[in-house]
Amino acid sequence: MSNLKYNLEYYTLGVIYVFFVRKELQMIRKSVIILALVVLVGSVASAQDLKIDYQYNVTGAVAGNQLTYSGNYMVRTDKDAFDAVSGASKQKSTALFTYYQTDVLGKAAFPAGLRGLLLYPVAPPALRTDDSLSVTKAAGGAITAQYVHRGVAYGIITDNTGKITFDKNGIAAPGRSVLRVIGFIQGAGPQQLHPDFVSGGKPDYVKIWNAGTAGGTVGSVKTGAQINDFPDAASLYYYTGTLQFTFDQNILKISGTLKPNKR
Repeated sequence: MSNLKYNLEYYTLGVIYVFFVRKELQMIRKSVIILALVVLVGSVASAQDLKIDYQYNVTGAVAGNQLTYSGNYMVRTDKDAFDAVSGASKQKSTALFTYYQTDVLGKAAFPAGLRGLLLYPVAPPALRTDDSLSVTKAAGGAITAQYVHRGVAYGIITDNTGKITFDKNGIAAPGRSVLRVIGFIQGAGPQQLHPDFVSGGKPDYVKIWNAGTAGGTVGSVKTGAQINDFPDAASLYYYTGTLQFTFDQNILKISGTLKPNKR
């Protein structure tokens, strides 16, 4: 009888111990997560500005192509370029720039289309033609860069002075950053685009940005309407500032400084 009483008391103490220890661990885990988020949001306010310097020859010549950026002291590059031996960027910009594109929760803080445009100097030269990259300068001075990557068309349009200005909602008018799903890609490709957006076997940007082009279903993917390529309103931070574009003799240059701001 005494053994039974002892066992019951031991078992009861064990249940109480597990209950309280588990509850304590859960509270500690929640506190750590909350503290991490507080530190992250607080650090955004004191984070260094994102500085960008970029050059790309849209004809396919590689000499002079480069991407330089700095912000966080550990995530920066200096004249990064494509490495033909490894088939990737020499300084890993393709992966590292994601640090500036999304916050730690995976919410977009930087336009996807602009990030893709910045990565052409560090990508295989064939990507330019695979994506049908097009850069033009209007008589009034506005520069338009557009391409189709993995079934999504992207367009970045500056104002008449060649600038795009960032505010809390993304790129401020008259500049624009837009995208439209027009197809898909499986594996290494090639891209499969809905025929409504194609002329002569290539993407037709007049049709792509025309709201009257219906599209439909290609493979298992349904095409969509043109939408703004803006940061996620739920992201922890957003950028303000201006990037200056120039386009002369087939050379696209982008430079400027963007400041991170907590929401």
